Amino acid sequence: MKAKLLLVVLSIFCVALLPSAVYAQDTQTGDVEVTSGGKAYKSYLAAPAEAGKHPTIVLIHSFNGLEEGYRTMTDNLAQEGFVVLAVGWQTFSKEVDDATLKQLIDDSVTFLGAREDVDTARLGLTGFCAGGRYTMLLLPQMEAFKAGVAWYGFPNRGEPAPKDLIGDLTAPMLIIHGTNDSPSPIAGIYEYATALKDANKYFELKVYANEPHGFMLAQGQLRTDEIAQDAFNEMADFFKRKLG
Repeated sequence: MKAKLLLVVLSIFCVALLPSAVYAQDTQTGDVEVTSGGKAYKSYLAAPAEAGKHPTIVLIHSFNGLEEGYRTMTDNLAQEGFVVLAVGWQTFSKEVDDATLKQLIDDSVTFLGAREDVDTARLGLTGFCAGGRYTMLLLPQMEAFKAGVAWYGFPNRGEPAPKDLIGDLTAPMLIIHGTNDSPSPIAGIYEYATALKDANKYFELKVYANEPHGFMLAQGQLRTDEIAQDAFNEMADFFKRKLG
């Protein structure tokens, strides 16, 4: 499939908070536990109250934990019509090896498959910071996921690194990043995007000028300014287009 490069650079001058977006659907939310490796990982789930099967997203939080902002984002995605599971992968340790994380995400898919409101044919994966790397890393390895959104990830870290698995990628990916990301410099993202293009992989890239690493959250809370709302809408729209 022909690669698609969508590069939109936005300057941010206004940082005043804006009212939260208004969503159409009622939702059901609550804490859940996902069992993996004999351990119960404390996680968070939100789902549309409307009956029927819905497209579903697994969310991998950043290295700073399952902060309130990710719960808010999970709620907002549910209001857009998705069942969303935010997996608390740091329940037992701040650092988790790739194999343990992969097994946890696989068990999260099994957990979701037992729910009557989940359409297992329409699963998406998203992650932030370390979760962004895991999205890049796991999307080529797990056929269950039909689309992914990687937020300020690390394409060159780990063994293997996400860049090493580009050849196995079949699902479309949206990459969201800021130009002022010090931990994961934008140059590395451009190199990763070029490698995806050269491998003829489908991806989209949204870049925000002057935004730092982890820009969607501020002091653990979800930002509600124009930049954050635009970035959230990019993710929601991508999943709607690719998951149906």
